Amino acid sequence: MTDQEQKNSETKSIERLKNVRTETEDVILKRRSVRIYQKKQVPEFLIKRILEAGRFAPSAGNCMPWKFVVIRDPEIIDGITQTVVQTCKMFKGLIDYRYNGSILRKIIASIVIRSKPNDLHPVPFGAISLIADGKLGLFHNAPTVILIFADERGIGFPTLDCGIAGQNMVLAAHSMGLGTCWIGFSKLAFENSKIWKNRLGIDFPYKFVSSLAVGYPVGKPDGLVARPTHAVDWYEGGMKKTLY
Repeated sequence: MTDQEQKNSETKSIERLKNVRTETEDVILKRRSVRIYQKKQVPEFLIKRILEAGRFAPSAGNCMPWKFVVIRDPEIIDGITQTVVQTCKMFKGLIDYRYNGSILRKIIASIVIRSKPNDLHPVPFGAISLIADGKLGLFHNAPTVILIFADERGIGFPTLDCGIAGQNMVLAAHSMGLGTCWIGFSKLAFENSKIWKNRLGIDFPYKFVSSLAVGYPVGKPDGLVARPTHAVDWYEGGMKKTLY
């Protein structure tokens, strides 16, 4: 290919990108979290390929500071779920002052919420009651659960690297016609008790990060949804502009 032909090809490619999204962009923009799964197991070879996508994620110094644990045993999935449900019931009884709240409970709730502002943001705070009351399933009856643990000895930000690996797995699963959902509440089974760490053989240096529910979705949940736009500061040519 001559230099001119190369330039013409690049020009056509750029013009096409002005009007058409790539397949990768479509997957990212239209993928939805799945909370209703079919009652059938995912073939083992697909789960292995999903894990491989996670293994190929970039990480600081290529240290790959993660450990994946695949759970396909209904008894273990249910056991982890029950541990989380019991923990949520305890938290609800201790800090949920919205119903029959006493002054003492409000004071306790205020202290706990201040100490864990991310965990007890209004969104997870509301979910605690739903899980405790059995109105919100932990893993949404997904047949496969992938637990993600970070090696605390990893350089940089090991938990961030684990998040990148998890996103690789989510996108890979989507490309295979599978649905996924990030399940952060499952950490209640690992942070407040050693039962499941011991049962699954998890010890230092691994710390729980998050988990993924994986399965065949019911229906077709994909589609664009409205998202809030955040301001972006853009510096170029000695000038600053704000994009919305």
